[in-house]
Amino acid sequence: MDTRHLEAFRAVYENGSMSAAAAVLKKSQPAISNLIARLEDEIGLKLFHRAHGRLEPTPEAATFFATITRTLDAMEQTLAVSRNLKGLSSATLLIASPPGLATYVLPPIIAEVLRENRGATARFITRSSYAVRDLGAIGAFDVGFAELPIDIHVASLELFEVSCMCVMRPDHPLANEPRVGPRQLESMPFVTLFPEHITHIAAAEAFFDANVHWNVVAEVEFFGSACVLVQQLGAVTLVDPATARFFTSTGLKAVPFEPMVPYRFGMFRPSIRPPSRIAVDFMERFRRFMAPDRTPFR
Repeated sequence: MDTRHLEAFRAVYENGSMSAAAAVLKKSQPAISNLIARLEDEIGLKLFHRAHGRLEPTPEAATFFATITRTLDAMEQTLAVSRNLKGLSSATLLIASPPGLATYVLPPIIAEVLRENRGATARFITRSSYAVRDLGAIGAFDVGFAELPIDIHVASLELFEVSCMCVMRPDHPLANEPRVGPRQLESMPFVTLFPEHITHIAAAEAFFDANVHWNVVAEVEFFGSACVLVQQLGAVTLVDPATARFFTSTGLKAVPFEPMVPYRFGMFRPSIRPPSRIAVDFMERFRRFMAPDRTPFR
């Protein structure tokens, strides 16, 4: 049964004449008459009879109308969903990342995706890198971010590296220096991430190579926690540039640290989760954001 027959029947039933139905459907009156005649032949029922100068539906037509209306409405909804999927407007983007990226880097990119795809939604999972890797192994998200190493099987993996900044209060004696290093920070209170973190290891090596005392007064799990302690204690810390930029807006100072302490992380797709179009779109926007000529974290 051709949907054109059903649409013609509904238009005649609702508008009371072939000519009115033709105007609604933007077809000729003979075309509508032909569609109704073919439909009646196919189902073996008379659907209309002429009375008092207009078409009147038969009792069978009333029952048929209720059924085909549900069918046509369902088909229109299906077409709307397919159009939305094509335009990403009914898609859901699932992202997982550590707190630093989740708080200071990814929200503007996710917002850009949602603004340009009205009706799309996002689910944002914030976990430690260890947890993100574990969730990636079971395909719990579209795109994940984690610090290295990323030692699970993935469908794609892209690596990024930025230079950590030394963050301190504006009243710190080194706050106005163009750059700082281990010798200037000797014995000064220092907040660092846990010993197994890549930035802790690199900072420890820098102080060891300079043969100066590294005065660690606190170890924390996340960069944001380190910056809050710096505000409270008057200490210093090394954090990724995005976190540093955020906390400079709260009054702290960020100074380049030498030698370079890298913060490395990867963007990956789980191997057991097929890529969605909205995930591919998001990843491309993140690549542009991280392009070398943009210096996105500064």
